[in-house]
Amino acid sequence: MAADPRPLTGEPVALDLLNTRWVADGELQDLFAGATGLTRVEGLAVWLESTGLADRFRADAATLVHLLTARAALARAVADPADAGARALVDAVLEHGRIRATLTAEGPGERTEFDDPTWGPAWTAARNYLELLGHAPDRIHKCASESCVLHFHDTSRNGTRRWCSMAACGNRAKASRHYARTRER
Repeated sequence: MAADPRPLTGEPVALDLLNTRWVADGELQDLFAGATGLTRVEGLAVWLESTGLADRFRADAATLVHLLTARAALARAVADPADAGARALVDAVLEHGRIRATLTAEGPGERTEFDDPTWGPAWTAARNYLELLGHAPDRIHKCASESCVLHFHDTSRNGTRRWCSMAACGNRAKASRHYARTRER
């Protein structure tokens, strides 16, 4: 399995899906478009492995098409939560799966079901977005750097995280401010 080339991983599945597009050296990269030296399906396999979904879903062309549909819907919904069209696109992805209540040996449980298993990762990401909205919608952020397209779920105590990564975008902003101050002197 190829290494995940993305600069930010480990976010909730919905945001991690959005973060399959990032900027490197001023160029937009896409894990699913072969820009990283991987084929599109290899990029999908890397993402499934990174998110812990590889044991449940296959990396194939149909799954990729559905995941790209979910990514476009989620990108619109995150960018403008009031966009009715974006909500309809997310709902269209959610139409392909459901949660079935079950009774297990351990007690009550849930099982996800899909009308077509290739919709599984897309549905999982859309469902995770609903969970984020239900839990803390004000903690879903885009990185404050103008040149960054990454998103994150702010888990800081006071909810004031601004950067996808303090080591990358945050450090660049600090360095830029420092340079501007020293230039003024």
